[in-house]
Amino acid sequence: MRILVLCTGNSCRSQMAEGFIKSFDRDIEVYSAGTAPAGKVHPKAVAVMNEIGIDISDHKPKMVDIFLKDSFDYLITVCDDAKENCPLFTGDVKHRMHIGFRDPAKASGTEEEIMNLFREVRDRIGKEMKRLVNTI
Repeated sequence: MRILVLCTGNSCRSQMAEGFIKSFDRDIEVYSAGTAPAGKVHPKAVAVMNEIGIDISDHKPKMVDIFLKDSFDYLITVCDDAKENCPLFTGDVKHRMHIGFRDPAKASGTEEEIMNLFREVRDRIGKEMKRLVNTI
């Protein structure tokens, strides 16, 4: 089973989804990428995943183009902002799905409010990725 999770920056939501899927089933090959990858995984995404025992600190944002010649069983897009351009993938994919989440990297407010949004998005991603893994 091969899964590709796509987002725009590949710094938060797609990285968390990749981390969750890997933690649920080590036999699934899961990758994440973006159409405009950030320079690094968002430190708050790393922090909130560490809070639940999933280490994504060694993850690196990747350009989706490196996967265009690969085949995947599932392609999951995770961007939810209507103003955001969800990436399109032209590679070989058996099943495409969109499971959208708010972008916590765009959060504003106090440090506590921002961290709470990261946690909320993390928990929703975990729930949805668990549901996905249980149905495939």
